[in-house]
Amino acid sequence: MAEDIVIEEGSGNIFKDLGFSDEKAKEEWLKAQLGAEIFGILERRQLTQTEAAKILGVKQPEISRLKSGKFSYYSVERLMRFLDRLGCEVSIHIVGPEREEAERVMVI
Repeated sequence: MAEDIVIEEGSGNIFKDLGFSDEKAKEEWLKAQLGAEIFGILERRQLTQTEAAKILGVKQPEISRLKSGKFSYYSVERLMRFLDRLGCEVSIHIVGPEREEAERVMVI
């Protein structure tokens, strides 16, 4: 006898779907996005872990942790600092709850 499979649409944030609080889910989602960007840059540049560690100012095991997707070990600020060291310009768009367009941009 076939069982009915229930499919539930996700919220767009895997951390929210996993039961994290709204605040924690947003933070972890941001870390994942920043970490994925760092990982992508390291891959595109074909850097060794030693070379990447030197650029980011960390020890090689930290690069291994980043490449494993363990972004929750890092603060948002630290991940943004890594992007800066990789030559990226990081912008933050602040959108008020009453408006949908960005009101202010901060460049870090």
